[in-house]
Amino acid sequence: MGDIEFWANLGMLLVAGYFATDIWRLAGVFAAAKVDENGEIFRWVRAVSTALVAALVARIIFFPIGALADVEPLVRFSAVIVGTGIFLKFGRSIAYGIIAGEIILLVGHFYLTGL
Repeated sequence: MGDIEFWANLGMLLVAGYFATDIWRLAGVFAAAKVDENGEIFRWVRAVSTALVAALVARIIFFPIGALADVEPLVRFSAVIVGTGIFLKFGRSIAYGIIAGEIILLVGHFYLTGL
Protein backbone atom coordinates (compact mmCIF):
# COMPACT_ATOMS: atom_id res chain seq x y z
CA MET A 1 0.00 0.00 0.00
CA GLY A 2 1.46 3.35 -1.02
CA ASP A 3 1.68 6.45 1.13
CA ILE A 4 -1.13 8.22 -0.74
CA GLU A 5 -3.45 5.23 -0.42
CA PHE A 6 -2.66 4.94 3.30
CA TRP A 7 -3.45 8.61 3.98
CA ALA A 8 -6.59 8.45 1.82
CA ASN A 9 -7.86 5.42 3.75
CA LEU A 10 -7.01 7.05 7.08
CA GLY A 11 -8.80 10.25 6.04
CA MET A 12 -11.89 8.32 4.97
CA LEU A 13 -11.86 6.42 8.27
CA LEU A 14 -11.66 9.63 10.28
CA VAL A 15 -14.44 11.33 8.28
CA ALA A 16 -16.69 8.26 8.52
CA GLY A 17 -16.03 7.94 12.26
CA TYR A 18 -16.74 11.62 12.79
CA PHE A 19 -20.08 11.54 10.97
CA ALA A 20 -21.12 8.23 12.52
CA THR A 21 -20.84 9.63 16.05
CA ASP A 22 -21.23 13.39 15.82
CA ILE A 23 -24.49 13.31 13.87
CA TRP A 24 -26.09 11.70 16.93
CA ARG A 25 -24.52 14.24 19.25
CA LEU A 26 -25.93 17.04 17.13
CA ALA A 27 -29.34 15.36 17.14
CA GLY A 28 -29.09 15.08 20.93
CA VAL A 29 -28.37 18.80 21.25
CA PHE A 30 -31.47 19.70 19.26
CA ALA A 31 -33.65 17.14 21.05
CA ALA A 32 -32.43 18.22 24.49
CA ALA A 33 -33.50 21.79 23.85
CA LYS A 34 -37.12 20.61 23.88
CA VAL A 35 -36.88 18.30 26.90
CA ASP A 36 -38.09 19.56 30.24
CA GLU A 37 -35.46 18.78 32.90
CA ASN A 38 -38.15 18.17 35.48
CA GLY A 39 -40.32 16.14 33.14
CA GLU A 40 -41.28 12.53 33.68
CA ILE A 41 -39.15 11.18 30.81
CA PHE A 42 -36.02 13.03 31.89
CA ARG A 43 -36.42 11.83 35.48
CA TRP A 44 -36.85 8.26 34.23
CA VAL A 45 -33.70 8.48 32.06
CA ARG A 46 -31.75 9.90 35.01
CA ALA A 47 -32.97 7.08 37.27
CA VAL A 48 -32.08 4.38 34.74
CA SER A 49 -28.61 5.81 34.11
CA THR A 50 -27.96 6.08 37.85
CA ALA A 51 -29.09 2.48 38.34
CA LEU A 52 -26.80 1.29 35.54
CA VAL A 53 -23.79 3.04 37.07
CA ALA A 54 -24.63 1.61 40.51
CA ALA A 55 -24.96 -1.89 39.03
CA LEU A 56 -21.61 -1.62 37.27
CA VAL A 57 -19.88 -0.41 40.42
CA ALA A 58 -21.44 -3.27 42.41
CA ARG A 59 -20.31 -5.75 39.76
CA ILE A 60 -16.75 -4.42 39.93
CA ILE A 61 -16.74 -4.68 43.72
CA PHE A 62 -18.39 -8.11 44.09
CA PHE A 63 -17.15 -9.84 40.91
CA PRO A 64 -13.90 -8.14 39.91
CA ILE A 65 -11.77 -9.20 36.97
CA GLY A 66 -8.16 -8.49 36.17
CA ALA A 67 -5.86 -6.98 38.77
CA LEU A 68 -8.72 -6.09 41.11
CA ALA A 69 -9.55 -9.79 41.46
CA ASP A 70 -6.28 -10.22 43.37
CA VAL A 71 -7.39 -7.74 46.04
CA GLU A 72 -9.13 -9.24 49.06
CA PRO A 73 -12.88 -8.53 49.35
CA LEU A 74 -12.42 -6.90 52.76
CA VAL A 75 -10.01 -4.39 51.23
CA ARG A 76 -12.39 -3.65 48.32
CA PHE A 77 -15.36 -3.14 50.66
CA SER A 78 -13.29 -1.00 53.03
CA ALA A 79 -12.17 1.18 50.13
CA VAL A 80 -15.77 1.76 49.08
CA ILE A 81 -16.91 2.57 52.61
CA VAL A 82 -14.01 4.93 53.35
CA GLY A 83 -14.21 6.56 49.91
CA THR A 84 -17.95 7.15 50.30
CA GLY A 85 -17.47 8.54 53.81
CA ILE A 86 -14.77 10.97 52.65
CA PHE A 87 -16.92 11.94 49.67
CA LEU A 88 -19.80 12.85 51.99
CA LYS A 89 -17.63 14.46 54.68
CA PHE A 90 -15.87 16.82 52.29
CA GLY A 91 -18.91 18.34 50.63
CA ARG A 92 -19.55 15.61 48.06
CA SER A 93 -16.07 16.00 46.58
CA ILE A 94 -15.58 13.22 44.03
CA ALA A 95 -11.82 13.76 43.91
CA TYR A 96 -11.38 13.30 47.68
CA GLY A 97 -13.56 10.19 47.68
CA ILE A 98 -11.66 8.59 44.81
CA ILE A 99 -8.27 9.41 46.29
CA ALA A 100 -9.27 8.02 49.69
CA GLY A 101 -10.63 4.82 48.14
CA GLU A 102 -7.47 4.37 46.07
CA ILE A 103 -5.25 4.85 49.12
CA ILE A 104 -7.21 2.20 51.04
CA LEU A 105 -6.99 -0.19 48.07
CA LEU A 106 -3.25 0.24 47.67
CA VAL A 107 -2.30 0.20 51.34
CA GLY A 108 -4.65 -2.69 52.15
CA HIS A 109 -3.50 -4.80 49.24
CA PHE A 110 0.21 -4.21 49.87
CA TYR A 111 -0.22 -4.79 53.61
CA LEU A 112 -2.02 -8.10 53.13
CA THR A 113 0.29 -9.38 50.41
CA GLY A 114 3.44 -8.27 52.19
CA LEU A 115 4.82 -6.19 49.33
